[in-house]
This record gives sequence, structure tokens and C-alpha cells, in this order.
Amino acid sequence: MIAPKDFQHTLYAVADHVAEITLNRPERRNALNPRAYAEIEWAFRAAQADPVVRCVIVTGADPAFCAGEDVKEMMTGARPPEETPRARTVRHPPTPAAMAALECDRPVIAAVNGAAIGWGMELALYADIRIASDEAKFSEMFIKRGLIADVGGFYRLPALVGPAKAAELLFTGDVIDAQEALRIGLVSEVAAHGELLAKARALAARIAANAPLALRYMKDGLRRAAYGDPREIGSWTIETLRMLFQTEDHREGVASFLEKREPAFKGR
Repeated sequence: MIAPKDFQHTLYAVADHVAEITLNRPERRNALNPRAYAEIEWAFRAAQADPVVRCVIVTGADPAFCAGEDVKEMMTGARPPEETPRARTVRHPPTPAAMAALECDRPVIAAVNGAAIGWGMELALYADIRIASDEAKFSEMFIKRGLIADVGGFYRLPALVGPAKAAELLFTGDVIDAQEALRIGLVSEVAAHGELLAKARALAARIAANAPLALRYMKDGLRRAAYGDPREIGSWTIETLRMLFQTEDHREGVASFLEKREPAFKGR
């Protein structure tokens, strides 16, 4: 684990008891490569370890929140060093970046400033509160790649939007806009794009003004009542992904994305 000052794809800053984590690969729409996944984990662990931090904001450098995995780099690039977490190296226990976000005991606000696609939508789901820009879009597009969602799609999404709507989003991979996300309860507010971060910071300030220990216990109580323990579903997700990464359908899903065409899945 490295210090935030050494991050390459993530900005991390703390001010007035609020930590801001900003995905910072705007030229790739903040798509995640191995290093970016690792830095998300490290950033949430840094916030967790800092007694000054009372609330966390996670956002992306414009024009996107997070476009998911950087498919071209992850599928065609050189294999990363073994010490660097990699999304395709699925293993038990659950995805480290996901668990770092879910286990952070400070309230987390996602300021979704643009596309939150695939693991980008997962990251938004790991937050306690989501505020969306009027330019935001959401999609659990894993099914389009012959894969399944990470723990957020199974652990958080049904509790937020209901099992039937969650099933629709997961089974279709459809893209929804900010207003639809508000209508179904995925986000709590939609703001004009230029006002999004100010609104998130104002909310974070109101939260951070409260008693720090009580805040942590309040979050823990909410998690226990509304969601339960994510580790069991997370472990099942990782084992299932291990199998799906070996399928022809996954390879076809990736190839069709890179070739900008519709996939032809065969069920094998």
C-alpha cells in the first residue's frame, strides 16, 4: 500500500474533516486499470485510518464518474506485477477495492458527475448517499460482457431500487439517466452539473459537524439493518467470475466492445 501522495490515477485531499477521493484518468473517462483499482482501495483505507476524517466524498474528474474497467488495457496490455491488484485476477475473498469502500466506517457520498458504468456504477453503489449531476448515466453493463456484477449489484442495488428493478438493470445492462435514477431511488438528488460538487461538499459538511463516534455507529447500524454482511455474496461473486472469465461469451463480449459491434453470444 502506498501513500496518497504517490497516487498516479487518483486525487486524495482532506479538508474540514472531509476526505475527497477523485478518480483522475479523464482521458480514459476514469476507466479503471490495475493501478487505479489499487488506488481506490488505498484511498478508502487512508480515510478509514485518519482520525481527522469524518466523511468521504468520491467523484470523478470530468467528463465521467467512472466508465468501468479499461477493457483495452486490461485485456490487451502487459501483465501487471503480482503485488498490484487486478480485476481479472479474481480470487477469494471479495474485490479489495469494493471491500475497502464498503468497510469504510465514515459516511460516504458519491458525487456522480457523469457516466457510472459497470464497476463505476458499483463504486457509486458502495456509497451511503448518491447525488447525481444532470449529465450522469448509470449502467450495470456486465451482462454485455458475459459477466456478472460485483458485490454492489447484488448487495446494495436490490435494497435501493427493489428486486424487480434491480433484476431489470442487471439482466439488460440498460443505461439510465439521472432523472430515472432519481425516480427509482438510486440517487437522492439530481443537481445541475456545475453545482454538483458544491452540493456534495455542503452535505458532507453537515454530516461532519456531528459527533464522530456516533456517526460511525449510526452507519454500522444502518448497514446491519438495511444490507447485512457483504462478504458471503462477495465471495460467491468472485468464484463465479473466475468461471465466467474463461468462457467464450466473455471473450466475445470483450471483442465486440473493442470492435464496436453487437456481440453474438453462444452460451459457452
